[in-house]
Amino acid sequence: MNASDINAVSMTITPEKSILIQRSFEAFFLKAYTLSDSNLDPESSSYVIELLEEAIRCPSDGLRKGQALNNLGSKYVDSGKLDQAANCYMNALDIKHTKAHQGLARVYSLRNQQKAAYAELSKLIEKAHNNASAYENRSEYCDSEMAKNDLNMATELDPLRTYPYSYRAAVLMDDQKETEAIEELSKAIAFKPDLQMLHLRAAFYESIGNLNSALCDCEAALCLEPDHIDTLDLYNRARDQAIHPQQI
Repeated sequence: MNASDINAVSMTITPEKSILIQRSFEAFFLKAYTLSDSNLDPESSSYVIELLEEAIRCPSDGLRKGQALNNLGSKYVDSGKLDQAANCYMNALDIKHTKAHQGLARVYSLRNQQKAAYAELSKLIEKAHNNASAYENRSEYCDSEMAKNDLNMATELDPLRTYPYSYRAAVLMDDQKETEAIEELSKAIAFKPDLQMLHLRAAFYESIGNLNSALCDCEAALCLEPDHIDTLDLYNRARDQAIHPQQI
């Protein structure tokens, strides 16, 4: 059997067959990964947890085992098992899987331990100074001024992350700086015209009475998701106001 024949045979081996042939990290992890790609009911989620637990018991290198621990921690969080999740993330950190700081911060947050969550993400930032995601996540666990600083840093490190723009726009809108808020959103829409950003800018336009611009943004958003209820409601409301301004 030549190399191409061997590759052809290996491509036909499913994760289930692989598990039956040999209990290996790869077999259990691949099966769990495949199932996780779909929406899971509680029974299926429990099965994914079992598969990841089996994977962790198998010999593997630190990189892959850290990923398995991180994934298992996430599944435990989704199942409300916060103590087990925390143990997974801490075990992952013991083998230098730094992404687990984010998962552990999430556990602390769900326990209403916001200071601990902030501190956990600060550890990640210390290890990876150019991690825009860590700054963005840490902004969720601090006061508004500190959050703004973290999100400004996230934008400096990765200008294509949209959340910092929408956050700053919301703050500006709260301060009744409507023009600046719309300009902030426009920066993000220029490189990523997604549904939520377009809907938010349309709402801002409506609030200042710029109904034509609101309608244009609604139409653009509905091209992306024609059945989006909030945008349809906004579109109909703005259209009615444009047609019957005296009733406003």
